[in-house]
Amino acid sequence: AQRLGRIVRQGNKNPEVEIFRYVTEGTFDSYLYQLVENKQKFISQIMTSKLPVRSAEDVDETALSYAEIKALATGNPLIIEKCQLEMDVNKLKILHASHLNQKYALEDKILKEYPQEEKRLSERITGYRTDAETAAKHPADKDHFPPMKIGGILYPEKAEAGKAIIEVCKGITSPDPVALGEYRGFQMILSFDTFAKEYRVTLSGALSHTVGLGSDIHGNITRLDNTLERFTESLQSCETKLEGVRAQLETAKSEVDRPFPQEQEYTEKAARLKELNILLNMDEKDHEILDSEPDEGDLESQHRTPGRAR
Repeated sequence: AQRLGRIVRQGNKNPEVEIFRYVTEGTFDSYLYQLVENKQKFISQIMTSKLPVRSAEDVDETALSYAEIKALATGNPLIIEKCQLEMDVNKLKILHASHLNQKYALEDKILKEYPQEEKRLSERITGYRTDAETAAKHPADKDHFPPMKIGGILYPEKAEAGKAIIEVCKGITSPDPVALGEYRGFQMILSFDTFAKEYRVTLSGALSHTVGLGSDIHGNITRLDNTLERFTESLQSCETKLEGVRAQLETAKSEVDRPFPQEQEYTEKAARLKELNILLNMDEKDHEILDSEPDEGDLESQHRTPGRAR
């Protein structure tokens, strides 16, 4: 990096530069590139997030180029093969870990997420079907207004019912829900949302349906009717979602047991890498033994008897 800084530093008179790297086979260059390789591996893992793990995987495109240079500098074909295998095995290791993560995620969905969602949607479908039937038994249109009961008083006219709702809202002094009355077979609960700064009516049947209120007496009744008329639409939406969840569940079941597609390659290359590590370690030990053996000249000097000078 220091050498490159002298070339690409700010203020260089040359707009373009070319950088050449020279490596001498069988020299100390291989060790130097090994150091650079190790640094680059972990720097790149810190700077770029590849997998959410606690340990940094030593695989990176830039680091691999350093590994190749280191291998070329050694001149040993076994080391060159070992470097290439290390790259391949580490890449396969990441792919294998990703495959396992996907497998575990699918298992969680199969055992928990999809069944819970299926149960929730089934319950809502039953609830919407019941509430839709209740609303259908008490129809409302522009020519007919079903009476609304508020505070125990029955209001047969739409305008009167709308005014009564506004008056109850004015008398509320707490955001806590209070019973408002009954409309079209549903109990009405009135509350005040302090965050949205609005009054809300909850239509309570098999399910709870919340409707925001405004200041218009006719508009509030229309909002309640619109919510009741959308039950069939909501029912169909839940049925469609339920079909999708069940299809996803079946797909997940077929995918969860699918093996790692590169399992054989991963196993073979990992085994070969282990074999090479053993061979190279044996070579290193042989070199250490040879280096530790004394030269013939040293042996002769040790056994030579010192003579007298004449």
